[in-house]
Order: sequence, then structure tokens, then C-alpha cells
Amino acid sequence: MRDTRESRLLLVLLIAIAFALITVDIRGGQDSPVDGARQAAATVFGPIENGVSSAVDPVGNAIAAVRDSGSRHDRVAQLERDNAALKAKLGSDDRNRSRLKQLDKMIKVAGEGQYGIKGAEVIAIGAAQGFSWTVTIDVGARDGITRDMTVLNGDGLVGRVTTVGPHTATVLLANDPDFTVGTRMESSDELGFASGQGDSPLRVELLNAKAKIKKGDRLVTFGSQADKPFVPGVPVGVVSRVDPSGGDLTRTVYVKPFVSFTKLDILGVVVTAPKSDPRDTVLPPKPRPTPTPTVTVTVTPSANAPVDGQQQQ
Repeated sequence: MRDTRESRLLLVLLIAIAFALITVDIRGGQDSPVDGARQAAATVFGPIENGVSSAVDPVGNAIAAVRDSGSRHDRVAQLERDNAALKAKLGSDDRNRSRLKQLDKMIKVAGEGQYGIKGAEVIAIGAAQGFSWTVTIDVGARDGITRDMTVLNGDGLVGRVTTVGPHTATVLLANDPDFTVGTRMESSDELGFASGQGDSPLRVELLNAKAKIKKGDRLVTFGSQADKPFVPGVPVGVVSRVDPSGGDLTRTVYVKPFVSFTKLDILGVVVTAPKSDPRDTVLPPKPRPTPTPTVTVTVTPSANAPVDGQQQQ
């Protein structure tokens, strides 16, 4: 269309008519006189709009997915963090339950032996002292710890204190080759000296070469003068092997310690010795032997078996 005066007047007229129809439609609401025309237009142009909408929706969804991906990623990351925290909490609870169990066993041992103990935690192993079997605990001189004090846990003898600092102390473990402790056999009272052998069982030299010892017999500490470095009655271990007597002045037996020296955590330092020797009262109850099942076989003759004195046809 050419830009003439008539075309301009027509454009202004059409715009005025459009505004008038919009005004009448808005004021009429549902009773608008142009409602029929609007529905007819919707009937004609509706399918076209739906087609365009279906073509555009995937793009819109993709844009929305990209827009929301950041928040979804944040939610996943938060869930992963919550899961890790929960696992850490569960692990911590398991460790706390284990430590509580160790503490309960140690308190029971201290009560039965009437030992006054100072609780401690292992904070380091293998101090720079050659190849010695040692651990460092978190109590020291300011906690009343001195050299040559007995160290135990809920299972039995752990070692003795060798070096003391203001806040820490070093414990020489009972399986160290330089470790020696006087022992007494349960019931028989046979005396000896136990020495550490690292990963191997303790080596015990009994003073009586003719002592009657068998596998499964148990030992406790004999005690030292003035109860240092060892108090009496602390469980040491169980005889695992007995060397045959060869006419020597002593007899050698090998003892499996009650304590696992690779699983030390909660320990107790004996700061007050018992007033009397607890003897064998601190030893755990002996395990009951497992009964051997007896199987009785009963033979039942079959219906086709031959009778005595007769041959089967």
C-alpha cells in the first residue's frame, strides 16, 4: 500500500475501531458482544497455536531444565554431604561403643583387683626408641603418673611406665624383648619369669623344672617389692605350649597373652596398689569345654533281608 493521505486516515480509523472493540469487550465481560467472534477465531487459529506450542514446548522444557539444574545439583550435593555426615556419625558411634565396652571391662578388672587406676588413651605407638614395643598415653606427671607403674586394660597386663613427661608417658609393652615380669601359675602357685618375644608368645621360665604344667593353665603377675613396677594378680596369659623337661634347672613354657598388643586404645595406670594380693580373683571365668556330640547308629533289617540259616532266593 502506498503511503498516501487516504491510507493514513484508514490506519487511524482501524486503530480507533480496535480500541473501541477492546473497550466494549472488557466492559461486557462474559456477555461481550464480540465473544462469538473471539470463539470463531479460536476455532480457526487454535490448531495452529497448539502446533506451534508443541514444537516450542521441548525447547522451553530444556531451558527450564537447564535453569533448574543448578538447584538440582545443589540438592544432590547436599544429600551426599548429609549421607557422609551420617556415615561419620555412625562410625563415631561404633567407636564410642567400643571404647565404652573397653572402659567397662577395665573398671571391672580394677574393682576385682582393688587397683586404683588412672584412665588413659593411647595417642601414639612406637616412640623413637629403636625397635621397642611402646605406646604413648595422654597422662603424665601432672596426673600423678611416675616411672615403674603397672599398666593394664580390661584384658590384663599391658606393660609398665618407663618415661614420664608433664602431660604424656611412655609404656613399654609386655611383648617387648626387654620386658620381664614375675609370674605365678593359677592354683599351683608355680613361680616364673615371663619375657616378651614381639609377635610370638611370651616365654616363661618356671623356677621348678619338675612343675606339672599343661596347655590351658593361666598366669598372673606375682608382684614386685613395694608394688613397683608390678602389682600382683594382674592376668598375664594362657599356656599355649610346654617344652619337655630336659633335666635343666628351669622349665620353659610359652604363654599367649590375654592382651592384644595391636589393639590398644583405653588403658589404666595403677596409681594405688591393692592392700592385699587379689590372687586369682581377677582372672576371667574359664571357658566351658564344648561337649562332643555322640552319634548312635541303629541298624534296622529290611523286609527282604534273609533270615538266619536261610539263603536268599
